[in-house]
Amino acid sequence: MVAKGFTVDLNKPLVFQVGHLGEDYQEWIHQPIVCKESPRFFGNDIVEFLTKNKWWYIPLIWLPVVAWFLVKSIYMGNTILDVALVAALGIFTWTLMEYSLHRFLFHIETKTYVGNTLHYLLHGCHHKHPMDGLRLVFPPAATAILLFPFWNLIKLVSAPSTAPALFAGILLGYVMYDVTHYYVHHGQPISEFPKNLKRYHLNHHFRIQDKGYGITSSFWDKVFGTLPPSKVEGKSR
Repeated sequence: MVAKGFTVDLNKPLVFQVGHLGEDYQEWIHQPIVCKESPRFFGNDIVEFLTKNKWWYIPLIWLPVVAWFLVKSIYMGNTILDVALVAALGIFTWTLMEYSLHRFLFHIETKTYVGNTLHYLLHGCHHKHPMDGLRLVFPPAATAILLFPFWNLIKLVSAPSTAPALFAGILLGYVMYDVTHYYVHHGQPISEFPKNLKRYHLNHHFRIQDKGYGITSSFWDKVFGTLPPSKVEGKSR
């Protein structure tokens, strides 16, 4: 892809190249390269290694944390039913966060060198290489850093005894999202619901990228009017 005299060399580390695309960056990332090989991000081997994660890291690391917070809420005097209801509210809250992050942050339009570079690291790389299985889930180290301020925010907006259950529900919703996201890209569903989910998300990647922001469901796309049409004329973007 050539933009204003600049060519992205796919055989060299990509991260520090994409910023030079300027205004053409948005078009470039929405021309996917469908292959399972992971592109090179950085020249440094250690930094490059840290950008790659197996999908099963997510449930392995975070489900015990979810369980700990649920048990903590029970020990603080809540019934199992109360904890389950608050956790369910947390999961529902996550679905709105999932939609909002995907629509308003992951798909923000950039054109500066820094903006393009940061966006590529955050989400652009996933649209450019949608079948890269090692850069699909969010790195656990980055999640851990974000969870500390988020936990403090939860404590501010909920009662002390219900905060752990709400936090656990939101974290469980995140785990469900990341695992589902991996599955719709790399799984081979045989039943109707996961087939429809896979079709819905891949439609976002390969057909009309400014619609269909939901990953685990299309609920918020229906609420906010971003449900993709059944058919589109001409180019999707």
